[in-house]
Amino acid sequence: MPAIVLIGAQWGDEGKGKATDLLGSRVDYVVKFNGGNNAGHTVVVGDEKYALHLLPSGILTPNVTPVISNGVVVDIEVLFEELDALATRGVDVSKLKVSANAHVITQYHRTLDKVTERFLGKRQIGTTGRGIGPSYADKINRVGIRIQDLFDENILRQKVEGALEQKNHLLVKVYNRRAITVDEIVSELLSYAERLRPMVEDTALLLHKALEDNKTVLFEGGQATMLDVDHGTYPFVTSSNATSGGAVTGSGIAPNKIDRVIAVVKAYTTRVGAGPFPTELFDDNGEFLRANGFEFGTTTGRPRRCGWYDAPIARYTARINGVTDFVLTKLDVLTGLPTIPVCVAYEVDGVRFDEVPVSQSDFHHATPIYENFPGWTEDLTGVRSFEELPKNAQDYVLAIEAMSGSRISAIGVGPGRDAIVVRHDLID
Repeated sequence: MPAIVLIGAQWGDEGKGKATDLLGSRVDYVVKFNGGNNAGHTVVVGDEKYALHLLPSGILTPNVTPVISNGVVVDIEVLFEELDALATRGVDVSKLKVSANAHVITQYHRTLDKVTERFLGKRQIGTTGRGIGPSYADKINRVGIRIQDLFDENILRQKVEGALEQKNHLLVKVYNRRAITVDEIVSELLSYAERLRPMVEDTALLLHKALEDNKTVLFEGGQATMLDVDHGTYPFVTSSNATSGGAVTGSGIAPNKIDRVIAVVKAYTTRVGAGPFPTELFDDNGEFLRANGFEFGTTTGRPRRCGWYDAPIARYTARINGVTDFVLTKLDVLTGLPTIPVCVAYEVDGVRFDEVPVSQSDFHHATPIYENFPGWTEDLTGVRSFEELPKNAQDYVLAIEAMSGSRISAIGVGPGRDAIVVRHDLID
């Protein structure tokens, strides 16, 4: 049985929750392997809409074991709030497993994230201010707090003391903030330990055994390829590896266990925060996409920047991740547009680039080269087969498939759980 990696193909918010939900009834484990509560999935089940931030979206599917693995940074207060909110709505959250090696977001991480971003002024990254970056920085600097540390008060206190020794100098002397005491951090973290303990285990071993037992495991990436700290539009990126390779280091499974890589891509493009975005629209078309697609951040509520589909980015994603299948979402949002442009290449200072430029400066100054496709006016939300789509919608899908480096196996045609057209099976 397969290990499947599901990642975002653009700058996030592509609808990965919908793709996970499509696979959910045939999956035994759903694993969040990177990021924290700085991004969200919105999943619609019947008349119910669920906004998930830290939890894997598989938690909404009965008989699935949701896992937060070692590559995630965990704000435990947010975790408990999210679990409680789902439980209140009748969702069974008792199966959640959390890696003992996952790192913890603390109060000082959140504080540093906010004040550092403000300090950057015009050079701001666009961080959500939730402490994700500072927590990953501590991990790399080997002064981080891990979930397992909450169960040994002496170790926890030593680690907090070591972390705050430097951070309080920054907070007080550079940012003019009050010092944070060791006791307040230790006391808060210890208060979570009793409730957290039953959820915690060696998730790398758990997932290895699951695959050995022929279980199907879905690895769900937070954020997206163009936000990957190594392969995205650095420095306007997240602080973790959101690509398929991140599923390996972020969960502890071996690379040769991965059978399929599914990338979710919108029928247009959006991003939140600062950074280059060649196809960004500042006209009525951009407002059309934002309004029809309800393009506001699940976690932040910020309006998303909107633009046309970017084929070079899709090809880049296919290459970096080894994409076997694309899931195209929000095709219905394009309904009503008389003409739909697609970026097929870029021009930088008179030079044509058919692929994403390696130079950030070139990418920042890239002008899209468009090919135009005729639109459609028919309602797509009731369509359930490719042949039922209007001819122009079919042609649009086939054209961007040919440009994107892998097949389009499923197409989202509405916000509902079942509003999807399946062209190729995503597991078999």
